[in-house]
Amino acid sequence: MSLKIVVLAKQVPDTRNVGKDAMKADGTVNRAALPAIFNPEDLNALEQALRLKDAHPGSTITMLTMGPDRAAEIIREGLYRGADGGYLLTDRAFAGADTLATSYALATAIKKIGEYDIIIGGRQAIDGDTAQVGPQVAEKLGLTQITYTEEVLKVENGKITVKRHIDGGVEVVEGPLPIVLTVNSSAAPCRPRNAKLVQKYKHAKTVTEKQRATMDYTELYDRCDYLNLSEWSVNDVNADLEQCGLSGSPTKVKTIQNIVFQAKENKTMSGSDRDIEDLIVELLANHTIG
Repeated sequence: MSLKIVVLAKQVPDTRNVGKDAMKADGTVNRAALPAIFNPEDLNALEQALRLKDAHPGSTITMLTMGPDRAAEIIREGLYRGADGGYLLTDRAFAGADTLATSYALATAIKKIGEYDIIIGGRQAIDGDTAQVGPQVAEKLGLTQITYTEEVLKVENGKITVKRHIDGGVEVVEGPLPIVLTVNSSAAPCRPRNAKLVQKYKHAKTVTEKQRATMDYTELYDRCDYLNLSEWSVNDVNADLEQCGLSGSPTKVKTIQNIVFQAKENKTMSGSDRDIEDLIVELLANHTIG
């Protein structure tokens, strides 16, 4: 049984390097001020997709990501590991999207892709930590969803069997295809790049990237269609502008703080209610909690 798999992946700012310039005045992340990386749990999701492709000959993997031009690197990283193609959703109208607007944009793109058996992505992105986009995509598409996936055990007879990692243990559940899965960081890490695939796809670019390139590879792109990465705008996916970007985002971020924990002193406490109450007051006062 061959499968059509869509991997939802995101290019995120490296939150290990958050500084004073990490946030714009409008409450959105200043992505230009932070190094960009492949969202870690999306890599776990990609590995599950690649394992399914290995186990089901004839299966295809399509990468889907939303972001500025540089987010096309996510598609290339997928191609380097064994994906078959991808789409970049990029438009100023998508900028500043919260989970609601992001899931709407991704759902419209998936509808345009059309054929899919499994939609898979990381549980959450490290720049938001909400774990909402995957489930919201499933709701917008009217699909069954399985969250906290740790391993896909089998796919047969139009059903998928998945091991989930939950508090206190694991559980094995079954769901009908098509389906949306979100994958935990406890799942298998993604395989490294394949050297042959890196050589094959290193010049894969979107239209915008080609226009900004300093070297002309027009002949190469005419000859090798697989190097032409698809780039979709709001109009390309027939999206409603009112539901995209900031206009479609009810969530507003007030501020971001970078708190560094330092061990400066030790304090011995008893188990008395008073000592515990004093500790909580102190932790609240210095913003360690709350």
